[in-house]
Amino acid sequence: MSKTVYLTKEWLKNLEQEFDTLKNVTRVEIAAKLKEAISFWDLSENAEYEEARNEQAQVELRITDVESQLKNVELIDENIDHDKVTMGTIVMLQNVSDKKKETYKIVGSTEANILAEPPMISNESPVWKAILWKKSWTTVKVNAPSGKFEYKIIEIK
Repeated sequence: MSKTVYLTKEWLKNLEQEFDTLKNVTRVEIAAKLKEAISFWDLSENAEYEEARNEQAQVELRITDVESQLKNVELIDENIDHDKVTMGTIVMLQNVSDKKKETYKIVGSTEANILAEPPMISNESPVWKAILWKKSWTTVKVNAPSGKFEYKIIEIK
């Protein structure tokens, strides 16, 4: 059984576009490269052929991966009740020890991007697991690979 892939509508659209491009553009380009490389005859010492075959293998792996994700998509409902932390919410947390505030958007693991604004953390992260279904002004303890932290949920939007 395949794992559910949680995506926002925007990310789903991007993934569908990538899939279409890989199948209908990139595959055709690689086929042309292979055809040209084969025309050089000696395939045993043909760097262009080898490079095109490697590129083809990588593209086919990505197509398989994206296709699998698309078959197992569950859209994140971004029109949700902001009373509790759920998928798709934006959460402001305050570190209890140093009072530093951090804001995160909760997304599926394939969409996670700590460099985004706000940073998007995975529904599989220790922070997510600690704050799931909690309300504002709740204090939670997080056991992360980088250590143990205590956060207060300041705002859910």
